[in-house]
Amino acid sequence: MLQTFLVVFATLLCHYVVRRMLGRIHARLERTRTPWDNALVGALIKPLGVLIWIVGLAFAVDIIRQQTAAPIFDAVVPLRNLGVIMVMAWFLIRLIHRAEENIRLAEVAEDASFDRSTLDAVAKLLRVSVLITAVLVGLQTLGFSISGVLAFGGVGGIAVGFAAKDLLANFFGGLMIYLDRPFSVGDWVRSPDRNIEGTVEQIGWRLTRIRTFDKRPLYVPNSTFATIAVENPSRMSNRRIYETIGIRYEDGDKMGDIVQAVRKMLETHPDIDNNQTLIVNFNSFAASSLDFFVYTFTRTTDWVSYHGVKQDVLLRILSIIAERDAEIAFPTSTLHMPNALGFQQTPLPVESG
Repeated sequence: MLQTFLVVFATLLCHYVVRRMLGRIHARLERTRTPWDNALVGALIKPLGVLIWIVGLAFAVDIIRQQTAAPIFDAVVPLRNLGVIMVMAWFLIRLIHRAEENIRLAEVAEDASFDRSTLDAVAKLLRVSVLITAVLVGLQTLGFSISGVLAFGGVGGIAVGFAAKDLLANFFGGLMIYLDRPFSVGDWVRSPDRNIEGTVEQIGWRLTRIRTFDKRPLYVPNSTFATIAVENPSRMSNRRIYETIGIRYEDGDKMGDIVQAVRKMLETHPDIDNNQTLIVNFNSFAASSLDFFVYTFTRTTDWVSYHGVKQDVLLRILSIIAERDAEIAFPTSTLHMPNALGFQQTPLPVESG
């Protein structure tokens, strides 16, 4: 009992000293410019404390086993080895998480663009790899043959594949999203094939969460994106202004001057990209108007800013038309009466009384 007490006390003391020492080191490293040493020590503090307790308690139980020779204590060594493997896996997962956070914070601080979806995918793959490796090594430690487990997994994988084909389709659909990257977190996406439109909030292994413009979450299975067309307006280079404007037939002699003035206005407008297609032309003889169309692109791709630029362009066009004593046409109908159908006035008889 005295030996067991001393081992437990030594374990407690060692745990206290190590935590205090690592805590002070971690506090100092937080003030350095390099985030990676801080991430390493921060990820090590809790797993190392648990490891000290596992080793210390296993040593104490082994002392009791030698004195009592109870068969139940024969499981201490494999359980200790299994605990060490799990602690190492826990440490690696914490390190991956802290490294992911450091990369994300570094990119945001430097105001640099990076693909968050790729970062999430790599982090998830690393975590899954660590877990699978830990499980296989743990089974080997407990006496199971890894080759037998893998063979059983290959046979069982066929049955699981047929039973969970939709789940696997979503998994590989998510993998294709990470590899092909048709969109990433934060992009505005929509599909002409389905009623899908909104901002991507999260790309998981089974579902992608999209926040619609009425602020409702939309959960789309990843396999859906393999069978539909997806449009990504967030990656457009410019936004288009395409409007048809009609003036009265009475103002037909002013059409050339109006078209020329509108084109000049667009060429000098600070928010119009002159490197893109710019067309202003008389287009057609409509039923009630002479139509010309405006086809140009704005420099901004922001939805709100685009509408501000479009409003300014349309107001300037109205001013150009008004300055030339012309008017915007609206639907009208003219009724022509032939002379042969003219009405004759017939005097009404007047009664004398």
